[in-house]
Amino acid sequence: MKTSKSINIEGELLSFDFPKVMGVINVTKNSFYSQSRVTTDKDLLERAGQLLNEGADILDIGGYSSRPGATEVPIAQEISLTSTAIKLIKKQFPKALISIDTFRHEVADAALTAGAVLVNDISAGALDPKMIDFIIAARAPYIAMHMRGNPGNMQELTHYNSIMNEIVLYFSRLIDRFTARGHMDIIIDPGFGFAKTADQNFEVLRKLAQLKILEKVILVGLSRKSMIYKTLDIDPSAALNGTSVLNTLALYNGADILRVHDVLPAVEAIKLVSKTLN
Repeated sequence: MKTSKSINIEGELLSFDFPKVMGVINVTKNSFYSQSRVTTDKDLLERAGQLLNEGADILDIGGYSSRPGATEVPIAQEISLTSTAIKLIKKQFPKALISIDTFRHEVADAALTAGAVLVNDISAGALDPKMIDFIIAARAPYIAMHMRGNPGNMQELTHYNSIMNEIVLYFSRLIDRFTARGHMDIIIDPGFGFAKTADQNFEVLRKLAQLKILEKVILVGLSRKSMIYKTLDIDPSAALNGTSVLNTLALYNGADILRVHDVLPAVEAIKLVSKTLN
């Protein structure tokens, strides 16, 4: 499980000798999982404190739901929601590492100013043509996810000749765009649930180790997703056990970051898998 991969965060290296946990905080009412939503400053700080106490290495703040059918959020509103949340968290927990979950460069800019240190983009720049130039200029670590289309039409774009070959090529080309301009701090996310059928999601998980050829940090977001609760015919609120099972498989197959709603079970999975593999 040990790896030499790392990313540069404001001049300091974050090593991935062992996998990290990213805890999700949504400051929008549209997120598919209600327990990750916060609507008051008190709720925000309580959730941030809980996730950090349970062992979260990074807090991922989102103000725009990517689920199909979610309400469009104006840019100004997304900036206000996320930047305010980031400032509050940094004031209470100054050492917290925060990522901003957005596909808009304006939101990313405001979030970095507010105290975020990573940008997590579900579209890898495809939904905002200015995002990649912004990231390179800002020298910010960038989480790029594989997706086709947008959240409204992505489930109509699920035909692949070879899904893993296409994902590897997608990231290879993207990484080349960044490295050609001297930007190395890229994290890749295969995008479970985005422009993929349930069977394709399981195939990507099964073959996740193929992404190691890219020599980048690998993030997986499996937490309480439909591939779990629809397969098991349960509600997302009952999908914690299924999440832990799939996160364990992801760790065996090379995941470096688990993006989750429930931090403690992910921390425990990492400890147990690390003990097993080492």
